[in-house]
Amino acid sequence: MFIDMKKGQSLVELLVAIGLTSILLPALITGLINSREGKPQLAQRVKAVSLMRETQEAVRSMRNRDWSNIAVNGTYHPLIWNNMWASESGLITLDGFTRSYTVSSVNRNAAGALVPTPTGTLDPSTKKIDVIISWTQPYTSSIDSTIYLTRWRDNLPYEETTEDQFNAGTKTGTVVRSSAPQPIPTPGDGEIILGSGGHSDWCNASLNENTQELPKNGVGKAISAIPGVSDGLPNQAAAVTGENSSGVSFANVLIGDDPPSPSIEATFDGYKTNGVFTEQDYAYITTDSNGKQGVIINLNSISGGKYLAAGYLDLGSASANGVSIFVLNDKAYLTGTNGKLYKFTLPIDRSGTFLPDSNVVLPGVGNKIIVKDNYAYIAINNTSTQIQIVDISSMTLKGTINVGNSRNGIDVTVNDTATRAYLATAVNIDSNQKEFFAINISNKDSLTSVGNFDTGAMDPKGTALIPGSLAVLVGHGGIEYQVVRLDNDNLQACGSGVDANININGVASVKEADNDAYSYIISDSDPEFRIVEGGPGGGYSNQGIFESQTFNPGYQTADNRFEANFSQPSGSTIQFQVALANQVAGSCPGTYTFVGQDGTSSTWFPLTPTPGLTSYSTPFPFGTYGANYSNPGQCFRYKVNMSTTDTNQTPVLYDFTINYSP
Repeated sequence: MFIDMKKGQSLVELLVAIGLTSILLPALITGLINSREGKPQLAQRVKAVSLMRETQEAVRSMRNRDWSNIAVNGTYHPLIWNNMWASESGLITLDGFTRSYTVSSVNRNAAGALVPTPTGTLDPSTKKIDVIISWTQPYTSSIDSTIYLTRWRDNLPYEETTEDQFNAGTKTGTVVRSSAPQPIPTPGDGEIILGSGGHSDWCNASLNENTQELPKNGVGKAISAIPGVSDGLPNQAAAVTGENSSGVSFANVLIGDDPPSPSIEATFDGYKTNGVFTEQDYAYITTDSNGKQGVIINLNSISGGKYLAAGYLDLGSASANGVSIFVLNDKAYLTGTNGKLYKFTLPIDRSGTFLPDSNVVLPGVGNKIIVKDNYAYIAINNTSTQIQIVDISSMTLKGTINVGNSRNGIDVTVNDTATRAYLATAVNIDSNQKEFFAINISNKDSLTSVGNFDTGAMDPKGTALIPGSLAVLVGHGGIEYQVVRLDNDNLQACGSGVDANININGVASVKEADNDAYSYIISDSDPEFRIVEGGPGGGYSNQGIFESQTFNPGYQTADNRFEANFSQPSGSTIQFQVALANQVAGSCPGTYTFVGQDGTSSTWFPLTPTPGLTSYSTPFPFGTYGANYSNPGQCFRYKVNMSTTDTNQTPVLYDFTINYSP
């Protein structure tokens, strides 16, 4: 029997073909359909993306124009009205596309980060915008996006940067000073720094506490002072009388510590005195007595309440009186009314009568002499040469200066580095002329005036440097006690001074071993000796707090951010806290809860001090914290924490600005 195998093979092939067709044909048909519909769907998606971007920009445009356009939660769609974007409630379907955007509120935590509701606190200045675009052809699809918009254009700023604004706050170990931007200071601009601390503010002095009357009826003429040799021992102030012979020639005033309490240990009589210089064991006075133009007083030798003389300085000229004196190691330097500077060599016990080793002729009478290192700096009674520098090793003249105000040099003092001398001259009531000058003395042969200050109607009689880059000026008439800031040679008044209605003839300053600092003044009115407390004398106190005045815009606001600009020299730090509260019975509260970065009173902004940082900007904590912190709120304050480990350096706050939403 013959079997046709080809027919069986054909049947198998047919079955395989049918099977493959049943598998592949649906896929092919689906692919053809998808291919046919894919291009239209892609085109629809492209249009939808364009509509979504247009909707986002429309909402931004409405926000930029007025926050109220997106302030109310709900679902809206954009439309053109009066050639600008506007909104209408609900969805809109146009050309096969349905679009809408939903406005909803957001919450933030204390650090300002967005958090899901119901956690955190409502941020009234941020809105969440959800945009949805949908279509049904060629088949139903949709796309969506979420953006966050913040109120910015109609936010309001409040800035504190002037002296008046800062002075309205509470200062604890801090002070407000006039800013000194170069080259021209901005009138009224202020800044906050660490104060001299400890006791009082140099720039708000009182002359009526801690006083001492000198014996008899003499007129207080000059003063010199030194601190106690160690902490706890009294300071010494040597006061002399001149103008008449009715008073004691010399009184040694001992000043106890904390509080400073003056008392006279003993006196010295017999001379009309003009100048004074004191050391721990000896004091030196200049007199009108021939052969004794300088008298050395032994402060360790007292008999019957009187000091005994140790020695004398004889100018060798009967026609000259002693004027000013300074002693450095075993050398004494004395100026005479004959316009000369004399140098003497003294033995350890200072006993005997001494003639000059040498002398040099000055451009005029030396009203005041200061010796530092190898040079003497002398205020000259000359209207065209007010300072003369002398090389004391060779007794040769060095540089001079004419400050240009046609007045005599009265007093001079020199900074620790001998790079600046500060000169007081007689008064010049011409408003275009000054009486106090900063002189660059780095080059001893060529002096330049680098700053000046007008003392007004006061006729200067003395000056002294005090901690904190300050100088005291005293004199007759006008404001008799004035404090001047010396920062960057831009001499500015510190405080309003003291109109004491007395003639102040001299001033001296001391810094104690524990860094307390004082100035002592001598006047012609009882009590002639007065103490001005200035606090630690290392330059600045180690720590201080400033609390601002209250800012009340008149309605409840959301405080969004704050920004501060400041400087932090090496070793110094600055941090901030903020307070925001609601009114109580129609008034801002008397006390506030200040919070830091985590919403508690135990932290600051920034959390840790950041050396070298010069500006800081961050969101306010939102919500309610502590006793009465509430954001949103109505009554705002800020607090500044300043510190330094180097009392010659202080952080400086230049300005503080808040951004709030009405």
